Amino acid sequence: MEVLVDTLIWIDYFKFGSCSNDLEHLIDENRIVTNDIILTELIPYLKIKKQNKVIKLLHDIKKIPLSIHWEQIIEYQIQCLQSGANGIGIPDLIIAQNAKQNSCHVYSLDKHFKLLNQVLQINLYGN
Repeated sequence: MEVLVDTLIWIDYFKFGSCSNDLEHLIDENRIVTNDIILTELIPYLKIKKQNKVIKLLHDIKKIPLSIHWEQIIEYQIQCLQSGANGIGIPDLIIAQNAKQNSCHVYSLDKHFKLLNQVLQINLYGN
């Protein structure tokens, strides 16, 4: 199954952090995917740092299309609020929706995705 790699995992990877080996394994197996939200979070900083080679490599990753269903995002937010999962931002809800639409696992260090897993049953990589 494909794995949508969230921004915090990429940042950890660039710093040779604790998730580096797992991400390397996924890259070797050609299982990673990205989307425009994640790229939009990563690329501005990389451009400022003139990391053009890294930017090109990120653009070479299979990108799954975003098809945002706003009524469903609203429903997700209602479910989160009703369950006490407050403070989950719209970008995280869109990423969760995108992963569900494309039957992907989400690989993230963001605690919001653990909450989203409990509320919306998104598939998390590594759990």
